[in-house]
Amino acid sequence: MPPNRIKRYQGRHALVDGISYVMPVSARNSPALMAGFTCDWEKANALLPGNEIHALRLPNGKATLLITVINYLDTSIGKYIEYSIAIGCTHGPKPAPRILNAMMLKTYGTGQYILDLPVSSEVSVKGGKGIWGMPKHKANLDFKVTEDRVTSQYEKDGQFAFRIEIDRPKSASLKLKIGATNYCRFRNMLMASYIYFDTKAGVNLFGKAKGKLFIGDHPNVSFLRDIDINPDPYFTLFMPKANGILDDHFDCWFMTYDEPQTEMPEGLESIYNLGLSEDWLPDPSITDFEKYKI
Repeated sequence: MPPNRIKRYQGRHALVDGISYVMPVSARNSPALMAGFTCDWEKANALLPGNEIHALRLPNGKATLLITVINYLDTSIGKYIEYSIAIGCTHGPKPAPRILNAMMLKTYGTGQYILDLPVSSEVSVKGGKGIWGMPKHKANLDFKVTEDRVTSQYEKDGQFAFRIEIDRPKSASLKLKIGATNYCRFRNMLMASYIYFDTKAGVNLFGKAKGKLFIGDHPNVSFLRDIDINPDPYFTLFMPKANGILDDHFDCWFMTYDEPQTEMPEGLESIYNLGLSEDWLPDPSITDFEKYKI
């Protein structure tokens, strides 16, 4: 699945912005959860900036909110949790047709647009944002796995932001060997990065997919309460020991708008003074999240 050039530099070393990497940039044996929730297409599409990215249409005409949390245990930059909140999307001059957008991934640039991406450590922010343009920022995160449930909570500046709970699939025997495209905006440019997974997973679909979503009042995520999210996930996935490779190659385009832009979104000023700390903030501690249930 990964390009051959990645295989050719296995074990070599790289140094970018003061961060040392053993190539390829990868994660090993790291538990991860993922869940998909349908939501209103028009409202989800309105969250995506510029003219080049469009919310993916499911066969029922809805858009999809995708939550992915990975507890990275073994990487070049230490341990950290990454909490992705995204909208399924396509890339091109207009929205892609239903069904074909899931069958012809490269043709329609099918992937996900990341709205928010809190992580545990400063060095992860520095690398993810500075190299690949990912909208990372440091927050209070956890990742908990029990015999029958997987949960993850996100807090920022003492405020509850987000929580996901899924029923743990009974087995993790499905072999997954897939690639995914992540889009985001940085320096008012559209960035696309690519990740490849080779792992085993447990998956529950439709009626068997059980989960809960809690969205707080923090401005990073509160707007998601207004996109008519179906509280019942249409799929949930758990990877007990995910193995992934992040491509060293990324794509970048100017973002265009119908009108002149007067405000500059986040840019280089947000990363130039970051350090290499792997320290985490304290674990989330807010327990009255039930009132935020979708």
